[in-house]
Amino acid sequence: MLSPFLLIISLIIYIDDGFPAFYKQKRIGKNNSIFEVFKFRTMKKDIPEIPTHLVKDPQQFYTRSGPFIRKLSIDELPQLINIIKGDMVFVGPRPALHNQDDLVELRTRVGVNELMPGVTGWAQVNGRDELSIPLKVQFDEYYLKNRSWFLDVKIIFLTLIRVLGMKGVSH
Repeated sequence: MLSPFLLIISLIIYIDDGFPAFYKQKRIGKNNSIFEVFKFRTMKKDIPEIPTHLVKDPQQFYTRSGPFIRKLSIDELPQLINIIKGDMVFVGPRPALHNQDDLVELRTRVGVNELMPGVTGWAQVNGRDELSIPLKVQFDEYYLKNRSWFLDVKIIFLTLIRVLGMKGVSH
């Protein structure tokens, strides 16, 4: 059902900055295992893998279409492949970058590492990239201790509101 939309986004990225339209990035999954997450590419080729919020001027690294794709979280859509592969679920803590040792350590300390990572989560709907690492872990821990079908539905609903409002995204 999403195929035509994914194809259009891939073509926009190709026209903007060539192939590949997708990229794989090492992330931390359940029980701190490493897996590769799929995303649409929003930055120019050969950019170092560091969290966007740690880059002094991320604008210099974006492709022309990158900020728009990122603001609407369209870059996350290929993670449906990760869900099909069993690496991720729809709702859970966002997977940390393989080099975010501080986040991984805090999550492990409170047991969040035992959860499958998600495309969206409680921390994302409560601030996304604007949250400090300790606060993000507090939201992840809340999710761990209060998981329910109702909370997942609430998170999905709030995700749609946050994405359409483009709030809390580093750009």
